[in-house]
Parts: sequence; structure tokens; C-alpha cells
Amino acid sequence: MKRLNAKNYEAMFQDAACAGVNVDLIEKNDVRLPKREAHGHKYSFGRALIIAGSEGFSGAPALAANACERSGAGLTQLVVPRSIYSIAAARCDGAVVRPLEADSSGTFSRSASDAVLPLLADANACLIGPGLGRTEGVRALVLNVIRDTSCPLILDADALTLVGASSLRLLDKSRAPLIVTPHEGEFQRIGGDLSSGRLNGASGFCGTHQNVVLVLKGHGTLVSRGKNHAANLTGTAALAKGGTGDVLAGVLCALLAQGIEPLEAARSAVYLHGLAGDLAEAETGPYSLTPSDVIRYLPKAFCSIQ
Repeated sequence: MKRLNAKNYEAMFQDAACAGVNVDLIEKNDVRLPKREAHGHKYSFGRALIIAGSEGFSGAPALAANACERSGAGLTQLVVPRSIYSIAAARCDGAVVRPLEADSSGTFSRSASDAVLPLLADANACLIGPGLGRTEGVRALVLNVIRDTSCPLILDADALTLVGASSLRLLDKSRAPLIVTPHEGEFQRIGGDLSSGRLNGASGFCGTHQNVVLVLKGHGTLVSRGKNHAANLTGTAALAKGGTGDVLAGVLCALLAQGIEPLEAARSAVYLHGLAGDLAEAETGPYSLTPSDVIRYLPKAFCSIQ
């Protein structure tokens, strides 16, 4: 892994440098892929659990689940509100889609926690957040998952907004290895400070929450934990579309489910996701790339690493 100093980081990403902070550059040789044992079966390669979706937001859970499938998870289970079950199930390639009760707004009802917690007990990794909605019932579900799970847990999208700055203490008390994947707006909602640039913001956040892996999305996505910071160069502005973050979250969930350590899984996922975007853009151009195109090119991205 190539090391940048703060000055080089500033020049490369046009961001304010953070004095005394070292930044690694994620390269192809840094990507860690799970082993595929010749005599393995689906349970050998991890159970991934994705909790996502609400009425009007059926695309996000399907994108995350399909990306997870494409990234090697042995069994992908997608839990959605009953209000979008038929739509989400029709869009999924191979995930097991389970409907739970929805309230009148089409989001998970307050009773959803009771049904989700037994699924968490069997999961090797969990992703919660894409298209989830922001009702009080959903917030209760998110907080209960953070409190009760012990497998690696990714907090993405609406889950981050629902946690907000007021509940961040739960991140430090959780038994689960935690990964948060905010874009800049979500980062500020969970207490991140970008007034002095992304690197300073990531350094400050991870200094407070030292056991949390931060994936700060954007140009030169930063992957940070404690004093370890790495920047990614794959991917272009073609990825700046709704849904590509759901694809990244699905790739990350798959790598975690297959046993890759959280910091390495996060670095590998952002590199592979960006590379799949680069490969897809060569076909579609920078305007027409869709999240599904990124999923379609994940196999080529993975094959280029092997």
C-alpha cells in the first residue's frame, strides 16, 4: 500500500490536508478476496442479512441484494416491509426475500424487531439502511439491531440519519464490529465536521469512535479506523447517481459475510466497486451508467484481482 503524506493528499484530492496524518492509497494488491474452497457449499461462504426498503423505495434493497450475490455471499437474505415484497422479490436474482409487517406508511412496523433479531443470530454480516424510511418505528428497529447484534454490521443511508448525532454513543457500546458508510450530508448528520476538509473530518470522527470503520464516500472515498486512513482512486463522477451507494453496501456486506476483517473488507469493497464503475463506464460513457451496470461489471472487477 502506497503512503501519501497530508500535503500529497491535499494535492491529489483538492481537500484540506491534516498535519501529521498519514494516508494510504488503496491499490490492487491491497484488495483481499475470500477463499473459495473447492468442496464448500452455500453455508461455507457466509450468510448475509440485508434489512432495507420502504414503500416507494423498492430499488435500493434489490440493488444491495443483487450486488451482495455478485460478490460471493453464500446466502443472501433480504428483509423488506410487506408493502414492497412483491416488487423487491421480482427484482432480486437469487436472494431469499422475507416480508415483515409494514405500518400504514409502508415502512417496517414496530413489531419488526421481534422478527429480525432471530435472523441476526444466524447471520455472518448485516446491512441495514438502504431505502429504509425514517419513521419512529424504523428508528426503533435500527437502534435495536445496533444493540443486539454481534456480527459485523453496516449502517448505511437512512439508518445513519436515524441514528443521528444524538445516538452515536450506541456505536461505542455495540458488541458488533461496526462500519458506517455516509456520503458527506449523512456524515454531518452523525456529527462529522467537514469545515476543515474530508481528511480532518474523518480523523476527528475516528479519533472519537476508534472502533468504528468509516467509509466517507465521495471523490477519493476515505476508509478510516482510528489513526488508519486510506483513500481510493477507482471510480469517477459517472458513479454520482442514486443507487450506486446501495451497490457498494451490498459488496461490502458480502465480503464481511465471507470472513474478511472489517477494515480490509471496506478497503476492498470501495476499490472493487469503483473498478466495476470504471469498467462499466468504458461501455456506457459517463452519462448513461446505472447502478445495475456496476453490478453487471462486478464479475470483471473481481476477476481482475484474482
